[in-house]
Amino acid sequence: MARPLFDVRAGENFHIVLWLVKDTCWAMDLAVPATLMVLPTIAVAVLIAWKYRHEAYERAHALATVCWISANSTWMVGEFFFADRFRTPAIVLFAVGMCCVLWYYLVERPRLRRSTAR
Repeated sequence: MARPLFDVRAGENFHIVLWLVKDTCWAMDLAVPATLMVLPTIAVAVLIAWKYRHEAYERAHALATVCWISANSTWMVGEFFFADRFRTPAIVLFAVGMCCVLWYYLVERPRLRRSTAR
């Protein structure tokens, strides 16, 4: 059997490494390396979400993670380059991530349970 081009589990673990590097650079006040880590960190998160697009539970949490990293990165870039004026957009992205998870637990999961109970 052929190996998939992107192993989701390995991608999730690599994603954690990217995120830790980005946030460590942020904590160390290394603006350029931290900012350079934004694109690969978000890109891997989006790829993971895409791989989970057919699984409601995993998709909801992967999309929430994309929003979380996007919010976190927005906040970071705002702190570094815009006198910390990006908190409001970051809060919006955090809220969108929360909505992804709430949608799953309040709408999709009950609907799935009803359909399997029949």
